[in-house]
Amino acid sequence: MSQYIPAVGIVGAGPSGCYLADAINRKLPDGRIDIFDRLPTPFGLVRGGVAPDHQGTKNIARQFERTLGKPGVRFLGNVAIGRDIAYRELKTAYDVLVITIGALQDRRLGIPGEDLDAVYGSGQFVAWYNGIPDGRDLDPRLDGKSIAIIGNGNVALDIARLLGKTPGELATSDLCAHARAAFEAARIEDIWLIGRRGPVEASFTTAELAEFGELSRVAVLVDPSQLPQAMPEGLGDEQRKLAEKNLEILRAYAARGAQSERPVRIHFMFNAAPLAIRGDGRVRELVLTHTRVEHGRPVPGGETFSIAADTVVSAIGYRSTPFPELPFDAARGTVANTQGRVEPGVYAAGWCKRGPQGVVPANRADSLAVADLILADLATCGASGKPGGALIDSLLEERGIRPVGFSGWQKINAAEIAAGQGRPREKLARIEDLLTAAQG
Repeated sequence: MSQYIPAVGIVGAGPSGCYLADAINRKLPDGRIDIFDRLPTPFGLVRGGVAPDHQGTKNIARQFERTLGKPGVRFLGNVAIGRDIAYRELKTAYDVLVITIGALQDRRLGIPGEDLDAVYGSGQFVAWYNGIPDGRDLDPRLDGKSIAIIGNGNVALDIARLLGKTPGELATSDLCAHARAAFEAARIEDIWLIGRRGPVEASFTTAELAEFGELSRVAVLVDPSQLPQAMPEGLGDEQRKLAEKNLEILRAYAARGAQSERPVRIHFMFNAAPLAIRGDGRVRELVLTHTRVEHGRPVPGGETFSIAADTVVSAIGYRSTPFPELPFDAARGTVANTQGRVEPGVYAAGWCKRGPQGVVPANRADSLAVADLILADLATCGASGKPGGALIDSLLEERGIRPVGFSGWQKINAAEIAAGQGRPREKLARIEDLLTAAQG
């Protein structure tokens, strides 16, 4: 490795970026690492994606706090690449540049009626209830009796579970005040969880599925005829174990029956694909077709049917959003890369590298692998003595941009915890409020 201390820039302060910074810092404690985020707050998916009633999952933020507070590591929040700093300027500044921007853009259903009022992507819906400034003003329509959630992953379960909880069951969450008010005012009676594949192929985890059995006002309805009596052949050991556990829980729900005394019904519907959304300006009906699974993919079965739906939320996955000049694979919705390498000196990690797969800890293994790749390249080629943060600081100062540093985030954090008044926190959900809090 050359005599120069490498300057490392990381774009995105979510789990992948923080895991990566920690791994590089441990191997190169004298290195200089700058972590950028377009928001004034760090932690990405942990803050903006994890369900507000899953506080245990959010505890990983404590580890990330320690990483951002280490000597040689800087957090530069409220700096958007492509708006405040150009991609080419980052490449000029840093020996190593790593893109860890996650995947924030909802994938579209691609069916008629998708643009009707009261049809939302899960990304924007989750951003709204989690207090992310981009989604703060969504104000989703929750004034009807029926909501259809399309998707069989944990995000779909999160949305259904939160809508099914009582105010008391939400009291220990950090669900934002505007979302709490909307949920309390809602009079939803039927929540449909619709999967295009069967229960064996569902991607939700067992712990999340089991939580529905603990909700006091919810009846969970499962049609036993949709649950296979035997496992299909060709499953890997891990998928088989997950499917068996999930089927055990689903069979238990099916055995409970209607529980008519409970005012909210959550319907699990498998092997149903959306064909169209109909309404008179606002959605009123979701048209579906039965499917069968062939080689892991849903195949339409021909027969169509419909359900009443006053609101539709699509939770079928996400794409990354590129900034100008970034090499991008539009077909996959990811940063163009070969096993983590984007172009000389530039790397990608996390969801923007491999697609939106896995829960928060899954990003750790990916980030460690990319960190090893970076360290191996540095050992071969060395650092070239690029100016690093000094160049970026001068450019930001010329442009009148004042980043939010780690101390600014600590002030935001303290203000939110104080505003929680016994709850974990009350998030500040507007950029101007976050910047005011950062200034103390």
